[in-house]
Amino acid sequence: MTALIPPTAGPSGATDHLWLHFSRMGSFADRPVPVMARGEGAYLWDTQGRRYLDALSALFVVQAGYGRDEIAAAADAQMRRLPYFPVWSYATPPAIELADRLAALAPGDLNKVFFSTGGSESVETAWKVAKQFFKLTGKPAKTKVISRSVAYHGTTQGALSLTAVPGFQIPFAPLVPGAVKVPNTDFYRAPEHLAGDEKAFGRWAADQFEQAIVMEGPDSVAAVFVEPVQNAGGSIPPPAGYFERLREICDFYDVLLVSDEVICAYGRLGTMFGCEKFGYQPDIITSAKGLTSGYAALGAAIISDRIFEPFASGTVAFPHGYTFGGHPVACAAALANLDVFAAEDLLGNVRRNEDAFGATLGRLADLPIVGDVRGNGYFWSVELVRDRSTKEPFTRADCERVLRGFVAPAVFEAGVYCRADDRGNAVVQFAPPLICGQAEFDEIESAMRSVLADAWTKL
Repeated sequence: MTALIPPTAGPSGATDHLWLHFSRMGSFADRPVPVMARGEGAYLWDTQGRRYLDALSALFVVQAGYGRDEIAAAADAQMRRLPYFPVWSYATPPAIELADRLAALAPGDLNKVFFSTGGSESVETAWKVAKQFFKLTGKPAKTKVISRSVAYHGTTQGALSLTAVPGFQIPFAPLVPGAVKVPNTDFYRAPEHLAGDEKAFGRWAADQFEQAIVMEGPDSVAAVFVEPVQNAGGSIPPPAGYFERLREICDFYDVLLVSDEVICAYGRLGTMFGCEKFGYQPDIITSAKGLTSGYAALGAAIISDRIFEPFASGTVAFPHGYTFGGHPVACAAALANLDVFAAEDLLGNVRRNEDAFGATLGRLADLPIVGDVRGNGYFWSVELVRDRSTKEPFTRADCERVLRGFVAPAVFEAGVYCRADDRGNAVVQFAPPLICGQAEFDEIESAMRSVLADAWTKL
């Protein structure tokens, strides 16, 4: 369940004191840690001078690419002007300007912005907002939340409870109570009676939320958390009509719809927010990552006027916050990042090229190890299988020996940084910077073709 990190040359001693995230530290006892030294555009160089195409935007983050002097200059200027001040009963000009800008960009009445420093904190914020909202509006029992199978929503204790990856949860149990799970929208592995009808499958998948709400008791459920395209499990898109039906269910039972867009916001799908791509209006959007293209740490929960209203008067407070949430330097970087989006039409670049990206990866479907190629925008995955005709998935042993032991290091050795992931079934994920085009797509496909052809011989 840990991150699949391929071996490469790097300086010794990297793990003497540095505790790597999501990593089996023992695996570096006899091999060095990959160490990235610099980036430019869509490419990275390690400390040995080897170049890699970043086909994952580092971690679904570096939307505008590396080496953006205009973002660095904006952060530098703010650091010299006012390096830090909290947004605890005070404000700074960059935080005000960025909140105004996000409110103008967000759909509908999503006009209140609560800053954090990352995605997990934004998800944590949204759950706490939902709980207190219902207490303030006379429904204090509405505290439970519903999310989807295999979904990943973060690592803080509340966000981890929403997550549906047992390997991430077991070491930290008991978790926050009241987090319920329903099936996700993986049409490739739909129930047999729905396998030939995507629309019917979408209706069935959405209706699983209604069944869970009824089973738990509508008076106890506060919110539903869903990603526009689900990350864990491999870039799982929604069937047509899915979100329309989910919005109806949430409205009927007075349940908040939270769109977790830590990955899908800020152009990843070709729209500023992922919910716009699929035509639904959430009550809260959680976001982070691409907001600054990784040039500083910043997250944001964007909340509707309706949900904010009971917090807006009298002595009511939302007793929640983060020391570095809304950091002025991070907000300045975010503003400059959004300027790059507008000046270079990065959203338009994704929309113009997403079909070509999907088609280029789709060429890999002629390999017997490839079961499914799926995704949206600049967010795609290739699912690997033992038998394409039966969709037989990789076993745990296959994931260890072939996915971890061969595919991950071999793709990296071929000069492409991506993500081999086994939180659900075995997939390889791709989410390149939004500046990329056909040349980069071809480079990804070529490296993958060679590696997967060899991987098939190892099953």
